[in-house]
Amino acid sequence: MGRLARARDIYMFSVANWLFMATAVALLGSPGPGIAALLAVGRVEGWGSLRFYAGLQLGLAGAFGATAIGLLSLLEAIPFAVRAMTLASAGYLIYLAYQIATAPVGSTPQSAQARSSLMSGFVLGISNPKAYIAFASLLASQTLVEHDPQVDVLLKWVLCVIVAIVVDIAWLFVGVRLRRAALRPLTERILNFTLAATILLAAIFTLL
Repeated sequence: MGRLARARDIYMFSVANWLFMATAVALLGSPGPGIAALLAVGRVEGWGSLRFYAGLQLGLAGAFGATAIGLLSLLEAIPFAVRAMTLASAGYLIYLAYQIATAPVGSTPQSAQARSSLMSGFVLGISNPKAYIAFASLLASQTLVEHDPQVDVLLKWVLCVIVAIVVDIAWLFVGVRLRRAALRPLTERILNFTLAATILLAAIFTLL
């Protein structure tokens, strides 16, 4: 009976983990401010935007951690702190949308790059409202570790960080592939405007 009970517990733990990760992929992998920025930066800078990607992952990990340990509530108690972070995030998105919309079609010269950086990615990740909402929802979902809430939260944080790393590199890859695609000038201009409009909508969503 003991072995059967252990086998059942291991099976249930594995199922719960896979269900949790599937939910995390759906929440964290759906389009939002970070993904819109990854597509655009990858489209303009190619794999040179990996520093932006790394900063974004650090910011998202920080946002997940802040939600897990309740720092978000503390931050919300500080006047204008959350608003300042939101404005910084939205400001960068608006700047990025402008860079993409005005980028010359054809070959993309160095001067037309969106000038992304590790810090800009971090600011966008740590101030991304979607990240806080998604992780708060995942924290309230099924329990992965019974009778140990701290380990349960830590495991969920680790799984969410892994999911964010994987899905975001996939979106960045899509952006890089768009850069390499042989597009006609009109098609490229339409694509640039579409990406810029998507980022602008993400900025408006962030402000709201």
